[in-house]
Amino acid sequence: MTKIRWSPPTLVALVTALFASLVAALLAAPPQARADDPIVDPIPEDPVPSGIGLVLKEVAQLPKSTPTPADMVTDTRLKRHNRINYVGEVPDHSGRLYVPDLNGSLYFLDKKTYQQHVYLDVKAQFPDFFSAQGLGQGFGFVAFHPDFKHNGKFYTVHVEAGNALTTKKPDLTPQPKTAYHGIVSEWTAEDPAAQTFSGTHRELLRIGFAGRIHGIQQIDFNPNARPGSADYGKLYLAVGDGGNGNVGDNGGDPQNLAVPQGKILRIDPAGDNSANGKYGIPADNPYANRDGVVKEIYANGMRDPHRFSWDTGGQKRMFLGHIGEHAIEAVYDVRPGDNYGWSEREGAFRFDKNDRCYLHPLPADDAKYGYTYPLAAYDHDRPPNVSCTSDSGNAISTGFVYRGGKLADLRGKFLITDIVNGKLLYAEEKEMQRDPSGKKRAQLYSMAAYDTEGNPVTMQQLAGDARVDARFGQDAQGEPYLLAKANGKIWKVVGTRTFADCRTTPVRVDHATSAKDWAPVTPSKWQFNGREVVLAEAGSQRPGPRRPYEYAVLSKGPALGSSEITAKVRLDTPVSVSNRDVIIVFGYQSDTRFYYAHLSSDNTIYPHNGIFAVNDADRLRIDQQWNGNRLVPHGAAPAVTDAAWHDVRVKHCADTGEIAVYMDGSKRPLMTAVDKTFRSGRVGFGSFDNVGSLRDLTVTGTRAE
Repeated sequence: MTKIRWSPPTLVALVTALFASLVAALLAAPPQARADDPIVDPIPEDPVPSGIGLVLKEVAQLPKSTPTPADMVTDTRLKRHNRINYVGEVPDHSGRLYVPDLNGSLYFLDKKTYQQHVYLDVKAQFPDFFSAQGLGQGFGFVAFHPDFKHNGKFYTVHVEAGNALTTKKPDLTPQPKTAYHGIVSEWTAEDPAAQTFSGTHRELLRIGFAGRIHGIQQIDFNPNARPGSADYGKLYLAVGDGGNGNVGDNGGDPQNLAVPQGKILRIDPAGDNSANGKYGIPADNPYANRDGVVKEIYANGMRDPHRFSWDTGGQKRMFLGHIGEHAIEAVYDVRPGDNYGWSEREGAFRFDKNDRCYLHPLPADDAKYGYTYPLAAYDHDRPPNVSCTSDSGNAISTGFVYRGGKLADLRGKFLITDIVNGKLLYAEEKEMQRDPSGKKRAQLYSMAAYDTEGNPVTMQQLAGDARVDARFGQDAQGEPYLLAKANGKIWKVVGTRTFADCRTTPVRVDHATSAKDWAPVTPSKWQFNGREVVLAEAGSQRPGPRRPYEYAVLSKGPALGSSEITAKVRLDTPVSVSNRDVIIVFGYQSDTRFYYAHLSSDNTIYPHNGIFAVNDADRLRIDQQWNGNRLVPHGAAPAVTDAAWHDVRVKHCADTGEIAVYMDGSKRPLMTAVDKTFRSGRVGFGSFDNVGSLRDLTVTGTRAE
């Protein structure tokens, strides 16, 4: 064996070369993320399809209304049909629903006929009433005392400007440069059973805000509290930060316990130990015995606490829907003394007031601050061409945990809608648990919607506008309603449906594993061994529109209308290949006209892991899970990531256009679409440029017309 002898010059040259190579490699390598780098996609997990659809029956349309003063309206988002923002039921067993309109009127509706009338013109009672600027300004909310039937008391919140700013003084510390007052009033009806209000009112509390948004949002009573309990008759107020609680003169207000902005307050309308003597401060409030703070505070650290509700079952918890700044729409579990972190935190992320675009990771010592983080959340997925300081088009409006008796599919689900786009979501209440680290959140699920004829619809279609301004409400039995400012309509949820729940009988095709049962694009690339259908050789791109390169169409049996395909598939391309795929073809009419479901290990680019239509043009993605307009695009979770066999089920409803793709026995679809391009056709199996196998194929359906 010959030994290598190294001379000193040779060693020096070798070390120098190795050092130069190492430096070059380090320079070429991508930079490692630092602990405080901005987070581009804070919540990469999207809501997943639930397979549940709400059947919506239109029951009313409230009259048109305009903001006051009308000549001051400059924001087109205020120019709605009207500005109704909730529907509830008067707690007196009279069967009357109530609906407040931010523009000034309180409506009553008969629960059986839905005939409507103005119960109280709130606007007319206050000369300085203001609703012309700010999305939440005007007559914001109404809450009926749980004993309204006997005492006739209810409570409203409204906004004043103009002369009120100089003639009236806020009761709690106002923000510098106060421009608007939020007022809570108590009304006492002479006859609680009357159809129009007659009685008296008094002011309870006045709060000063510098901004035109994020004022006093919801006010309400705990429906679980019973007479004699500590919480009975206590009024909760969700008070926003005034619109700029992270910068300027009122920066930090949500963290300042000496001011009311950015808090949930809790007061006793029947008491008198407040500073103004018009209401009481409950003795069990978390800061009732602490000096130098607002004793009305129940929880703090909020930007825009839009809606809250109590679960009437389970642990009887109080939940809050919180609208975020940069990215996070969140649901919190509200307990006395909680701090939700704004403006130091947005959701479970660090907020940096000097970074107007992105959130940042939590610091290593975050636990010492004691912030409470969301039970569930979703992010804005801001498109790359939209300014990070502009309206993202997302805002959460939480409903309630459904405990009603008519909709079994919804029991135990916390209902959510996005105000802007009208998307319908839920989380399982039992999965909504606190995590001090902020890392664990309940999965959010998306719901479909149907009209009473069974046609799939969206809230945008029902509202006739891309901006829905949607919100949930409920009646005394806990049955849900939806409403929209866009057209002032109210829909009752009268049932549920399973997505793509159409008849796929009587035709049945199975035992199709021989060559005579299939028509491949390139027969030489296929193997039929009597047990499996094998695409053994990758296909090549062909002339014509962009579409799968190689597939085989099932020739056995007739062409089908509605169909259901069940099979086992395997991706035979090595797992080390990132973009491997197989496809399930359906609605096939010709080589340039068909649908296919793309099952891939990659979900980050447009052509992968989705549902597509080829219609004499390049394949078009039609599934509802893809969002390619965001900074970090992706679709549904990867369908197949290994070399094992996987169960796949594809359901296609020809009449409604519904398409659902299920994997591995899941009751919830992985991908969904609604498209009526092809209402009949054949099925098939293939890939773009990979290899794979299929077995245990069964196809059922209706014979094509």
